[in-house]
Amino acid sequence: MQLPFRMGKSKSLVGLDIGSSSVKAVELAVKPKGLELLHLGVAKLPPEAIVQGAFLNAGAITEAVREAIDAGGIKTKTVATAVSGHSVIVKKISLPTMTREELEESIRWEAEQYIPFDINEVNLDFQILHTGEQEGQMDVLLVAAKKDLIDDYVHVITDAGLRPAVLDVAAFAVENAFEGNYQVPANEVVALVNVGSQTVNINILAKGAPAFTRDISTGGNAFTEEIQKALSVSWEEAERIKIGGRAREESHDVVPHEVEQAVRGVTENVIGEISRSLDFFAATAADSRISRVMVAGGGSRVSGFESVFQGKTNLPVARLNPLERVVSTHKIDADLLEEWGPSLAVAVGLAMRRVEA
Repeated sequence: MQLPFRMGKSKSLVGLDIGSSSVKAVELAVKPKGLELLHLGVAKLPPEAIVQGAFLNAGAITEAVREAIDAGGIKTKTVATAVSGHSVIVKKISLPTMTREELEESIRWEAEQYIPFDINEVNLDFQILHTGEQEGQMDVLLVAAKKDLIDDYVHVITDAGLRPAVLDVAAFAVENAFEGNYQVPANEVVALVNVGSQTVNINILAKGAPAFTRDISTGGNAFTEEIQKALSVSWEEAERIKIGGRAREESHDVVPHEVEQAVRGVTENVIGEISRSLDFFAATAADSRISRVMVAGGGSRVSGFESVFQGKTNLPVARLNPLERVVSTHKIDADLLEEWGPSLAVAVGLAMRRVEA
């Protein structure tokens, strides 16, 4: 399967985000006034169905995919999905200027120098970005994903009765959602940070293209685990408290400052990990200063996340709304949108793709 980067053409498809804690399915339509959200379906996954990108309970994942599709009333069978984590490598490399056809013939040999896996165990794709800074050079975005990871996604999707047509990278899907909803000045350097349950996707855009991409093995589950441990509550209760819910009556002993203390410690650790990646980019791209950070994902919804992030990095931090310019039909439940909207960046970005004819 290919790992495409930009919209193709032809018919619509369903954006299917198989996260480590939930499955989100989104279908969009192009209308005269812009994009319209036709369908949204969500299904939660049992804990540890997916751990660090590994599918440990394929049956439960397949069932969650079916449930999300059914809950959204989605009839379209063609889907786009995204991968991330340590089995996916994204690198921007500089190569001698050549045609796309020439690069297609030599990409496997070029990739061997940059990919820490057996080249026979990965699927490769690339995107020529622009002419390099040195004459006779060009910048190329190289992507490699382990074949066994791709197989996991294909099997789950096909077992759910769907047809996988596009396999993307989660960080690029977030970029697609960002560009589809916001004006992006060509000279601005923007860091997109998507905080999932187990993985944080970082994508720094410069000159309108990815300049630095990295996935970090941390995320929203760290908050839940710390709250659960500190307050001696169930996983479900800790999840609810994490995003600002009040403690239930049976958890009357939960003290607000204990919640705040537990969340604050994890917030600083998670943001510390992200900050180190931003610092690395700053050190290796001295001529590209990050002007702002846009955060998305369920893990970014915890109280104080944006303010702590801004204090740690001294950068303007704002929330990325993947539905900023998307009109919702009256059929979509408002409470569902409010609850899941911040977590839809990957699914919306995928739904903006088109299957090539």
